[in-house]
Amino acid sequence: MPKSRSFSLTRRGFVAAGGALGLVAVLAACGGTDSAKGDGGKDNGASASSGPWTFTDDLKQEVSLKSKPKNIVAFTGTAAALYDYGVQVKGVFGPTKTADGKPDVQAGSMDISKVEILGNVYDEFNVEKYAALQPELLVTNTWDGTLWYVPAASKDKITKLAPAAAIGVGGDVTMDKALARTADLAKALGADMNAKAAVDGKARFEAAAAKLREATKANPGVKVLVGSGSADLFYVSTPDTSADLKYFKSLGVEFVTPEKLDEGGFFESLSWENAGKYKADVVLLDNRTGTLQPEELKAKATWAELPAVKANQIAPRTTEPIFSYEKCAKILEDLATSIQNAKKVS
Repeated sequence: MPKSRSFSLTRRGFVAAGGALGLVAVLAACGGTDSAKGDGGKDNGASASSGPWTFTDDLKQEVSLKSKPKNIVAFTGTAAALYDYGVQVKGVFGPTKTADGKPDVQAGSMDISKVEILGNVYDEFNVEKYAALQPELLVTNTWDGTLWYVPAASKDKITKLAPAAAIGVGGDVTMDKALARTADLAKALGADMNAKAAVDGKARFEAAAAKLREATKANPGVKVLVGSGSADLFYVSTPDTSADLKYFKSLGVEFVTPEKLDEGGFFESLSWENAGKYKADVVLLDNRTGTLQPEELKAKATWAELPAVKANQIAPRTTEPIFSYEKCAKILEDLATSIQNAKKVS
């Protein structure tokens, strides 16, 4: 990926780089279901159309408004999750549109022509456009105690215009917890969590989790490496820091764990000459815009020599999941199929 801008080797730098167009790829919820309230303190006032609205986010900040917010702006991935529950946003920031104008993978099922894109890459956020939307609430994720994709330089201006709520997707959070908290937020914003689509989505997720557990038991010993490719480096992620990988591990997935983690503790960066340091049977490859995909990686000789690559046992990794049950169910189903069909080659 062409770009000379340097990032510190942290989770923020890694994920942001992978998700931003033109940035160098550097690889990379919390709380229960009772902290969101609406309608003057009643649990998650989904049916409340008036009266006070409050929500306590995963940074332990309570947002209090005179009524349920309608003008919502969100990080693209969070907006995509809310969309799956029927909650619409006015604007988005984060990877939304690819260079050819198509929806970015992080936009999910959203119609991106119907939202104002305030920033499409990391550290980009048009404050003037944001103000023009008359925002009542800003929503994003949090990995490390910060507001994900909200630029530090303009954070104060942005948060003065509307309060922010963040859903935890890093630290000690696992995928199931991030899903529950995102559902809490959606319900507080008016989503009907008893609607057929919502009920079916959760049931599908639970069935997919059982399927993945069964696949790991039926095909034991399959080693999975989580990788991300850039022009100069191959990044191998640890399974112990991201919500998705921690959850997969709890379901029995056996991961390659890198020995020498870079600053931040999320991954080990390897030169392409050393890309074969770890052997695996399946490679989960970062699918974000801006990271090298299998066709581009064919030019890397050491990539082609990886046992999993030779066996064509490569599967995309949704590095920044859309935390709706429907979207995460598909991730689990695909991983279960990959493990079930994998042959031991390492």
